[in-house]
Amino acid sequence: MKNIWKTLKKPIFILAPMDDVTDTVFRQIIADLAAPDLYFTEFTSVDGIVSEKGFEPVSRRLQYTKKERPIIAQIWGNDPEKFFKASQLVAKMGFDGIDINMGCPEKSVVKRGMCAALIHNPKLAGEIIQSVKEGGKLPVSIKTRIGIREIQTEEWIGFLLKQGLDALEVHGRTVREMSKVPAHWEEIAKAVKLRDKINSKTLIIGNGDVSSYLDGLDKIKEYGVDGVMIGTGIFKNLWIFEKSEKVHKLSFNQRLNQLLKHTRLFVKTWGEEKSFVILKKFFKCYISDFEGASEIRAKFMETKNLEEVEKLALSYSKFS
Repeated sequence: MKNIWKTLKKPIFILAPMDDVTDTVFRQIIADLAAPDLYFTEFTSVDGIVSEKGFEPVSRRLQYTKKERPIIAQIWGNDPEKFFKASQLVAKMGFDGIDINMGCPEKSVVKRGMCAALIHNPKLAGEIIQSVKEGGKLPVSIKTRIGIREIQTEEWIGFLLKQGLDALEVHGRTVREMSKVPAHWEEIAKAVKLRDKINSKTLIIGNGDVSSYLDGLDKIKEYGVDGVMIGTGIFKNLWIFEKSEKVHKLSFNQRLNQLLKHTRLFVKTWGEEKSFVILKKFFKCYISDFEGASEIRAKFMETKNLEEVEKLALSYSKFS
């Protein structure tokens, strides 16, 4: 099997994993509009993956279609043995690689010694990396931050660069900073210099405040990274991975049709497995940037099911 990180053409543009956002439905929507070079799943608990009772509810996080390839499964936890078993299962599901979440700043998770907490536990982090390599026998990458309370780029990123990883996605903020301050791209550039200094073959992907495709290209050139990972920027522009700065000025009718397409695919895929409320965070992607958008969006936010969305959409316009 080819190593996906070695076959991707640089610069690499990646859709970031986001909880309750980047499920198979959203990835399919993006694939039809402007596809990134690489997709990630939502982050998935190894505890759930290896649990007989827990696998069914978490398996939907690992659901994907052919149009979402190449795709990396992102997993998290703090038990090396469970990482080993989970990686075996993920490999059987046909993923192109495994990413270990060592950057999520969620307090309840960090308190349990998982995700970003591993920044202060390099010994356990190293054991987890080895378990994933041995269990999945797939390319291994890590998404992380530059520190917990203070910036620790040299210590933490320096450690990770010695672990033989295929790629390292560096979010240029500490855990404490969350997303409240501008990303420290100079620290991401430092990670690149650390990589080059020790002649590591690990790809460095920068993450944080990438607002457009051209902005991504500028950051790649200025900071020397191999690619960028885009998260919340996609909410403002669903075509953000299009290799141009073309502005998609959709008509109101086109916006509603796109919203309906997303809603129908969500309901078709999940039925009642997922709360309809989750879908509403996407409504702003379609109903915005025109006069009266906030009032119309407020009405869509009151809907409770597909039938109500369709009825409301039809009350505004006719659809072919």
